[in-house]
This record gives sequence, C-alpha cells and structure tokens, in this order.
Amino acid sequence: MKTKDMTLTAVMAALICVAGPLTVAIGPIPLSLASFAVYLAGAILGWKRGTLAVAIYLLIGLVGVPVFSGFSGGFQKLAGVTGGYLIGYLPCALITGLGTGEDKPKWLLPLCMVAGTAVLYAIGTAWFMLQTKNTLAASMGMCVLPFLPGDAVKIIAATLIAMPVRKAIASMGSH
Repeated sequence: MKTKDMTLTAVMAALICVAGPLTVAIGPIPLSLASFAVYLAGAILGWKRGTLAVAIYLLIGLVGVPVFSGFSGGFQKLAGVTGGYLIGYLPCALITGLGTGEDKPKWLLPLCMVAGTAVLYAIGTAWFMLQTKNTLAASMGMCVLPFLPGDAVKIIAATLIAMPVRKAIASMGSH
C-alpha cells in the first residue's frame, strides 16, 4: 500500500472515530453520524480501503477508546444491543465502495449505499432481536423505520461530497 493510500485510510478511520460518538438518542438505537462517515469511507476510498478504514475504527473502539455512540468503547459495546450495527458498518463500506470508479455510472454509488444500508440494517436488526427477544415488527419499528429519512439525507450528502473528493484525490497523483 502506498503512503498516500495509508494516509487516506487513516484519515477516513479518524473521521469515523470523530463522527461515531456524535449521537442523538431516539430509542434503543441512537442516531449517529458514523454511518455518514462509513458511506464517505467506502465512496471515497473504494471497497478495500474503505472497509479497512471501518475495521480500524472498530478495532480502536474495541480496545476501549470512546469512539462508539455516546463516547463509549470496549468489547461490551460490540456485544451489546447496538453491536450488530457496528459490525454492519463493514459490509456497508464494502458494498458502498463497489459503486465507485471512473468506469461506473454515477447512479451506481447511491444505489450501492442503499444496498449497503440494507445489509447494515439486516445485521444490526437481527443482532438487536437476538439481544432483546423483540419481534421483527417491533425491532423494525425501533431500529429501522425512524432512521430511513436521515439515512436518505446522509446518502444524498455523501454522494454529493464523495464524487468531487474522489476526483480531487485522483488528480493529486497526476501532478
């Protein structure tokens, strides 16, 4: 991996670490800016480095640095009711990153973000159901439906930000 790639991956991991703790409690699952940063990581860095940035974020939180929602960290957070959503950031970044590239149509990136979010929701909600013994309907009502409008806004914003940033980063190597 080139120094530029390592630096960009570290910067995106740091961005997720900064965004992750910033939450608004709206029930058992907080509204977080982490998913926005995960979209940006996948969209700007591509699937490999974007997923690596998320993995670095998770490892930082796992060792106890307070980078998860509400300035928390540690294994207990991953094992708790929101742990599935944290793990779901990995496939979300990977799937988002599959929509990037000069050879891909522009509509593919937000579509991949939506698909990544669906996988994120599926993993997180299944984990939530195992932890709480809630029904699928109750879990969807607490963990998915309240977040759909905000995630739609995050996807639009991440798409609009990521495309010019990717272009600028690509041009950095051509000077």
